Amino acid sequence: MKTLHIDKDTYRKKTNLVMVGFVGCLAVLALAFGSILIALFGSEGITESGSTGNFHLNVFGVILAVIVSAVVMNKVKSNPYFDEIMYVWQLKQIHNRIYRKLAKIKEKAARNDHDSLLILAFYYTTQQQVFTLDNNTLTITAVQKSLNEVYEQATEMNLTLELDGFSSDLLDKY
Repeated sequence: MKTLHIDKDTYRKKTNLVMVGFVGCLAVLALAFGSILIALFGSEGITESGSTGNFHLNVFGVILAVIVSAVVMNKVKSNPYFDEIMYVWQLKQIHNRIYRKLAKIKEKAARNDHDSLLILAFYYTTQQQVFTLDNNTLTITAVQKSLNEVYEQATEMNLTLELDGFSSDLLDKY
C-alpha cells in the first residue's frame, strides 16, 4: 500500500462534514420511515399506560434508516471527495490486522527479518500519520521512538525499508 500525504485541515473538514451528513440523513430517514410505518400499520389509540404500542414500528424505521444510509455510503465512498477518508479508514483496518499479530511480528523483527521490519516501519509511520490527522498526540512520542528503533535496527543490518514495498499480503505469513 502506498502512503499518501494528506492535508490535516482538509481531512478534518471532510470527515466532519461526512459525519454530520450521515447522522442527519440517519435521523431524517428514521423519522420518515417510522412515521410511514406508523401511518400504514400503527395502532390508533393510546393505551392506559400512555403508550401507543408503536415502539416496534419506530425501531423497524431506525433499522431501515441504518440500512439505507449504509447502502448510500457504500455507493458514494468511491467518489474522489472521499479519497482521504477512505485512505485513513483503510490504514486503520491494516493497523488492526497488524496489531493482532504484533507480538509475532516483533519476535521475528528481533531476529532481523526484513519483512517484519518493513511491516513495523509501515505500521509506525502510518500510525503517526493517523494520530496526527485525528489530533491524538498523547502517544505520538512513543510511536516516534518505536519508529526510530526500527530504522536504527535496519541501518545496523544494512537493510533498506521502502514503505512502498509494504503489502497487506506480508501479514499472511504471521
